[in-house]
Amino acid sequence: MTYRKSKPVRSLCLLVLLSFACCGFASGSAQTASSHHIKLDQGWEIQSSAKVQEPGEKISADSFVARDWYPVTVPTTVMAALVKAKIYPDPTVGMNLRSLPGVDYPVSENFSRVPMKPTSPFAPSWWYRKAFVLPADEAGKTIWLNFLGINYRANIWVNGHKIADTTKVAGAWRHYEFDITQAVKAEGKNVVAVEVFAPTENDLAVTFVDWNPMPPDKDMGLYREVFLSTSGPVAVRNPAVFSQVNSPQNDEAKLSVTAQLKNASDKSVQGTLHGRIEKIEFKKDVTLAPGETKDVNFEPADFPQLIVTHPQLWWPTQMGTPHLHELHLQFDIKGQVSDTTESQFGIRQITSEVTENTRRLFRINGKPLLIRGGGWAMDLMLRENSERLKDEMDYVQDMGLNTVRLEGRPQTPEFFNETDRRGILVMAGWSCCDHWENWAKWTAEDHDIAKQSLRSQMLQLRSHASLVMWLNGSDNQPPPDQEQVYLDIEKELRWPNPLLSSATANLGVGGAPNGARMTGPYDYVAPSYWLQDSQANQPDHTCGLGGCGGAHGFNTETSAGPAVPPVESLTAMLGKDHLWPIDSTWSFHAGGGVFKDLDIYTQSLNARYGPASSVEDYAEKSQMMSYEGTRAMFESYSRNKYDSTGVIQWMLNNAWPSVIWHLYDYYLRPGGGYFGTKIALEPLHPLYSYDDHAIWVISSQYQDAKGLKASATIYNLNMTKKFSRQETVDIPADGKIRLFTLPAIHGLTPTYFLKLDLQDETGKTVGSNFYWLSTTPETFNWTKSNWYTTPTTSQSNFTALSQLPKVKLVTETTTEKRGDEEITRVTIRNPGNSLAFFIRLKLDKGATAEEVLPVLWQDNYFSLLPGESREITATYQSNMLGSDKPIVTAHGWNTN
Repeated sequence: MTYRKSKPVRSLCLLVLLSFACCGFASGSAQTASSHHIKLDQGWEIQSSAKVQEPGEKISADSFVARDWYPVTVPTTVMAALVKAKIYPDPTVGMNLRSLPGVDYPVSENFSRVPMKPTSPFAPSWWYRKAFVLPADEAGKTIWLNFLGINYRANIWVNGHKIADTTKVAGAWRHYEFDITQAVKAEGKNVVAVEVFAPTENDLAVTFVDWNPMPPDKDMGLYREVFLSTSGPVAVRNPAVFSQVNSPQNDEAKLSVTAQLKNASDKSVQGTLHGRIEKIEFKKDVTLAPGETKDVNFEPADFPQLIVTHPQLWWPTQMGTPHLHELHLQFDIKGQVSDTTESQFGIRQITSEVTENTRRLFRINGKPLLIRGGGWAMDLMLRENSERLKDEMDYVQDMGLNTVRLEGRPQTPEFFNETDRRGILVMAGWSCCDHWENWAKWTAEDHDIAKQSLRSQMLQLRSHASLVMWLNGSDNQPPPDQEQVYLDIEKELRWPNPLLSSATANLGVGGAPNGARMTGPYDYVAPSYWLQDSQANQPDHTCGLGGCGGAHGFNTETSAGPAVPPVESLTAMLGKDHLWPIDSTWSFHAGGGVFKDLDIYTQSLNARYGPASSVEDYAEKSQMMSYEGTRAMFESYSRNKYDSTGVIQWMLNNAWPSVIWHLYDYYLRPGGGYFGTKIALEPLHPLYSYDDHAIWVISSQYQDAKGLKASATIYNLNMTKKFSRQETVDIPADGKIRLFTLPAIHGLTPTYFLKLDLQDETGKTVGSNFYWLSTTPETFNWTKSNWYTTPTTSQSNFTALSQLPKVKLVTETTTEKRGDEEITRVTIRNPGNSLAFFIRLKLDKGATAEEVLPVLWQDNYFSLLPGESREITATYQSNMLGSDKPIVTAHGWNTN
């Protein structure tokens, strides 16, 4: 059977069914009643309970007058709402966060784990209130009130009726659905009021650790979507399709379909659940007891039409097309539609194995998968922005990453719909460094919240093709009894993907090897570190205690160090009064604990490139450091596949403006680390091995490439050619080939250059690379390694770069529109006799000199040999320019 390619789902709401029904099914429910989604986003108001004395039954009454309340749009935390209303200054700028009330804890403290003082304006509960009118065509149906995220406890009222209290509503990562049919009015105004309580330091809450601070409200509030849905007596919830693919032939797939039916009535109900996957149809008669929730399954053994031949499979980016297929479910009672759902799924099967050398290797549809990703950061105040989400996913794809890691902070349905549609894998699981891993101190309530939270997440995530794994712990493995609770829930809810006990090398499920590791580094290490540091060549190195972060196995989080953004971002982040020299404001926008400053990084920068003389000089050298570091990390894992099985850069993005851990900054300005990653992950890539000086070609594409011409050329600082060699190579899909070793070359200048090119049979460039290298080798003090860095005892010396003669570049630009996008083409030429080194192209909006962001540059931070020219494109949304014309500026290390 051949499937047609499906359109992406616009909105898919997968809900946990927690039966806190306040009332039975309304009369007159036999009418046709398909599910509707009614957003409750506009028209909310909030106020502190310290200023509102009335109880919930009065606040939720139509007659209540909300005087001096703040108008808000939900979802929003309390602090996000107050900042938007300009009650408080933007906490992301400079030291503003420290001026907010309630922020009277030491800078070095992790506020997630610090008690909120009674004097904080966020110590009392806060009220959220909204009036709404039920659409006329929803009369007579079952009305469900849904919350996708409340942080942390709440009392909920509708029209004077208490729907739920803090014994039922507790836990940041739970989804709630309440039957409010008997509480709502079919005509006239209805009011919902929610009293929200901030999490304590001992709650399973939304937390941050050392990568950004915590706002003073601890992100309390209705931080995810609130909506109404309607149905007949029985609602259809949590649909999912699981695939068993006949790999490696991939010529057949067996599909299992599951969904939950929820009977809202006080009567037994008989009906039929109908299913359709495009042209495949199936059905089953079901009887539900009063108030019963039941799982209904369609298995291929009973429904042979669910055995699909020659299926269109879902593949991650670079491996193939992420085909999605449509699932329609409908529950009928006596010929009347009670509820329907529309969702999408991918046909794929993800497995994993622990190899003989204890490496966790993942496979999708039978093919080995090298995990190459970054750690996702939620916004500091948990603000959601659909356009920004799409922009960030554009960046993920543009860099060539295939995975995003969520450490304990599950995202919205929209997030997972985007990753499904784009073929971006998601690594999900629980959090580290907070109460989530403080199992010995859990109360009975904590255990229940953890179970209900896992149910919410399993039911949401199990249907998404992009989920590659779930981690029951992060930095630590849950104790056996707690992990067994998790495993039982995951089995019950048919979690279809690999399970890991933690992100570390601790023992895994059932005492088997976990096959992962979390050995750092996180602070700066020199580029050659990734290939020099390995278990094989450092036998006395204790990997479990730190170090051994090199390119082997599955490293679930690691980093080449801080990521100081371009100077424009530093100016926006720090303010002009704190740009230079580096001061406490810089440190405030670094991290916590040992990451509280940039000392290790700055010492290496000054040693490698010469002491920074200004913020502009420091920022430019930082882009070079980041480019070198991220390129080396990702290249090393590619070269060593599949002894290397995965790497997660810590981090992908930032929760607020930061000088550490990102591949693009908070302002969506891509810097050196972005383009170092992008060049390392190009589908066909030539690379240089720092450890043995060999030239390799790596394929990340899944078709063979034949007749490639690979060349390597070495230049001195004055551009005299010192070595050149060309090879013709055939490389298999997902392959790697070692071409040759660079010979010892006499007469090299202290800084020299290596240019690699890869051309196809037609002469078209399909891969390239440009290294600046030093005759001073990098050496490491392995005995002083710790969990976050390995000291460099001798640095590469690039100070000779300051001797490069000045070059004047010649640029020409043209612009064309393609639908909603605009593409600016830049032809840039180096007419001089010297190298034009590390050129940054910047696209501005006319005379305003405001940079166009986000933007997808074909390449950036590149170098041009004497006489060399290139054409490079920049793609962006047309509406970003308005009436302005795009202006491209080109600035390099040694350009006028």
